Amino acid sequence: MSTAEQPVDIATGWTPEPGASMSLHADAYTRPHWFETDQSAIIRRSWQWVCHGEKLRDPGSYVTEDIGGMPIVALRDTDGVLRAFYNVCQHRAHHLVEGEGAIRNLVCPYHAWSYDLTGRLKAARHTGNLENFDPGTICLDAVQVEEFGGFIYVNLDPAAAPLAEQAGDLGNEIANWAPDVNELTFAHRLSYTIDSNWKNVVDNFLECYHCHVAHKDFVSLVDMDTYEVTTHGIYSSHMAEAGKTDNTAYDVSDATVTDHAVWWLWPNTCIMRYPGRGNMIILKIIPAGPNRSYETYDFFLESAEPNEAELESIRYLDEVLQVEDINLVESVQRGMETPAFTQGRIVNDPAGSGLSEHALHHFHGLVLDHYRAAAAEGTTP
Repeated sequence: MSTAEQPVDIATGWTPEPGASMSLHADAYTRPHWFETDQSAIIRRSWQWVCHGEKLRDPGSYVTEDIGGMPIVALRDTDGVLRAFYNVCQHRAHHLVEGEGAIRNLVCPYHAWSYDLTGRLKAARHTGNLENFDPGTICLDAVQVEEFGGFIYVNLDPAAAPLAEQAGDLGNEIANWAPDVNELTFAHRLSYTIDSNWKNVVDNFLECYHCHVAHKDFVSLVDMDTYEVTTHGIYSSHMAEAGKTDNTAYDVSDATVTDHAVWWLWPNTCIMRYPGRGNMIILKIIPAGPNRSYETYDFFLESAEPNEAELESIRYLDEVLQVEDINLVESVQRGMETPAFTQGRIVNDPAGSGLSEHALHHFHGLVLDHYRAAAAEGTTP
């Protein structure tokens, strides 16, 4: 790593006090080195959202996921234990399963080596004559997995503390604001490819300083006078009254949820409860390159078929709010790739209003902490 890419340079101008701080250095959003550091030091060492708990309630149920370029399978074994493994056969490294569904064993489609749902090798064809080959010593590489707040998360770092321990009061907050989360069911997914670094997408999510300017319909849905942002250890909460009056975003005349309750969970998961019927929306921001990200929005509703008001809210998010936000972050990315910008001031409101960028500043601090830790360990790419 060159001297110009050391974390101390990326951190120049950032201070622990948001009212005196600059933002993260633009190089962190544009240089390939920092993208690789994000993958190795952040994504592969943090708790990553996989699915709603409903997908893994039954023995034999499984889902696959890619975490920082690593293939993972999470499943419920025959005894009801939640497990996760690298989705990689121990014979020749072929993947074992794709997508999601129900299985009795994990059978590699390459040479049919078979593993039970605890990850132990059960059968390997034509290996009886091999010397020093003991099937009982072969098992899949396990990955940490946890059910938290109604959802399944995995962590590739075997030394990581449990999510419930790291997240402090987040579980209680979700249970308080969304007591029906376990009863909700998957209803719809929106997917996007964005020409922007993933951290720009998170930055945009973490402040509503731009909302009056860029989201005219949103600020008619959410009462910005009640918007409050609070930062915690590895998450921030974004709360406001919402959906109580006519607005230009979508119909809320029959809403039973009349609050905007949103949590950002380090590093790239956003948990949202919008006005309407009982609901939870999970936004996952997936790093794909120095200037490329993917997003998935998963809608969990009271029924698998959205009602008309929910279809209208999905259309609003897809055709209005997302269009506005994607245009914003792509413009920011282009600006960061010019010599005209290095970093900017954090706009801070000590009262924690929605017009403050202190949650963005909090995110930048966590990014820098992980960069420094990786550099100290000598684990940066």
